[in-house]
Amino acid sequence: MNKIVQGVGNAIVRPAPPPALSHFLKHCLDAYGGENQGAVADYIPELSKASPAHFGIGLATIDGHVYQAGDAGVEFTIQSISKAFVFALALELLGQDRVEAKIGVEPSGESFNSIRLNADNRPFNAMVNAGAIACSGLIYDAEGSGAFDRVLDTMSRFAGRKLSVDEAVFQSERATGDRNRAIGYLLRNNAVLQGNVDEVLDVYFRQCSILVTARDLAVMAGTLANRGVNPVTNEQVATPYAVARTLSVMTTSGMYDYAGEWTYRVGVPAKSGVGGGIIAALPAQFGLGTFSPPLDSHGNSVRGLKVCEEISSHFDLHMLNRSSDVRTSIIADYDIRDMSSRRIRQPHEQAILDDHCRDIRVIELIGALNFANVDYVSRQIALRPRPDLLIIDLRRVPAVTEGGARLFADMLRDLASTNMTTVLSGVDKSSAVWTALAAGLGSEVRRFDLADEAIEWAEDQLIYRYGGFSDGSGSSPLTRQALLDGLDEQELAEISALGETRSFHTGERIIAAGDPASSIFFLLSGMVSVKLVSGSRLASLSHGMVFGEMALIDRDRVRSADVWADSAATCLELSIGQFEVFCERHQRAGQRVSHNLAVLLAKRLIQANARVDLLSSY
Repeated sequence: MNKIVQGVGNAIVRPAPPPALSHFLKHCLDAYGGENQGAVADYIPELSKASPAHFGIGLATIDGHVYQAGDAGVEFTIQSISKAFVFALALELLGQDRVEAKIGVEPSGESFNSIRLNADNRPFNAMVNAGAIACSGLIYDAEGSGAFDRVLDTMSRFAGRKLSVDEAVFQSERATGDRNRAIGYLLRNNAVLQGNVDEVLDVYFRQCSILVTARDLAVMAGTLANRGVNPVTNEQVATPYAVARTLSVMTTSGMYDYAGEWTYRVGVPAKSGVGGGIIAALPAQFGLGTFSPPLDSHGNSVRGLKVCEEISSHFDLHMLNRSSDVRTSIIADYDIRDMSSRRIRQPHEQAILDDHCRDIRVIELIGALNFANVDYVSRQIALRPRPDLLIIDLRRVPAVTEGGARLFADMLRDLASTNMTTVLSGVDKSSAVWTALAAGLGSEVRRFDLADEAIEWAEDQLIYRYGGFSDGSGSSPLTRQALLDGLDEQELAEISALGETRSFHTGERIIAAGDPASSIFFLLSGMVSVKLVSGSRLASLSHGMVFGEMALIDRDRVRSADVWADSAATCLELSIGQFEVFCERHQRAGQRVSHNLAVLLAKRLIQANARVDLLSSY
């Protein structure tokens, strides 16, 4: 039963239940913990000492959450699971050409320790012993006596912690490794291995003797699922290229001569080891690690297989049974008639934008962009009349595939050939998304941190093009204040006399959030911005406009936002008390100001409703 905690203000706070997946992993433990088929590996004497009762499950999501169930913290030796990570290291260290010249990528259809090469006298793949020993040999050629240290460091980075070796298992592997020696000499006889076979085999035996837990395996598999980025440490351990090739070979050969059955039934890239471990990596979703020593006739953990099958079937996770709707990649598509920037324009500027609102189109994207998503976006752009300026907002895009990035660059080049100016927003130069896109874009693409900034820039281009641009350096007397529209010269002169003219330098804060709302400001010259404490801009105003006017409605309220001078600015500050005195003497003028305020607020409400309608329609 959940404990009930007394919270602040005597409210009852009940702890949230654990995530649903925790319960499912516990269910797997309960369902298969009693499974007594299989036998602990004994061809390496030290492995026979493992307890057949041990059963642990770990699952790492790509956002870094790690689930653990059962004996997920019990250490055991990684054995053949190491082959996947050493293969990735070989690709990183030596390059694909050198690795592929020595090791094939085809399934063998035979047991993992078969003493046989393919028709080209190369190991069939890196997941069988012959291919794994060849990988160790390549790393030994490159690193010499430091080869194993390089392997251990890489596998530690995959796991997100410093790993160590079980020396007793290493000595046992070395003492009983004659079959692997036979494979080693077969490789040297065919020029796959160079140099001292025993020294290469020591690297191989040691890598198989590295101690891990089911949690470690989950994080290591999660790193493969996350395109080489450790989801816990956020370190890029391997390149996406090496990871993709590693997962490919794991799919076809990771479960030895059970690989075809595994792919058919489970459909997730995986690798097993005779120590009782299994890893499974579902790209872009999670990494799974299981530990249970009893093995079947193929050398795979009996309980581990059942857990993987249960998770795949229950949650429909087969990698070839995927569905996706590219139409969800666009969250909003609009012009500035529907949603303009937060800069409040002068009347003549706004008239230009109203007349040419369709010349600026904004498309906001969401989700990871791949080839199909970008193709859909490009077709949607072509469906409507060509705007002069196109803004593509990437704020909600967490990743871009290489194919998506290339098609995106092609799309922008095609748009530029039609004299359309394309602007990107919502993407930081230090982000992985920008890194993926920038290689193909060139330096001519304009980029803004925020969509609002991009829209304001595009509006400026339109206003300038049609002759209405002003740099904000002018001034506006009270006669041009919308809030004071309809007042006569005498009334305006009295307001001017009641108020105080104040000047502010660029970057100076005029109003602070939390201050009493005791006055209103008429902006006579310059520009100001209204911003939340977080820095988010609510509006930018230029001369002839008013701010702080909500004090007219509720003088007891406090300011809800800061106001900063974007340039040197001059304001007439009028206290609410002074304004009330003015209204007592000039009731008609007071009623007119109230009417003007209602009109201004109604316009803002209409604009806010338009934004809500636009966003809720997607």
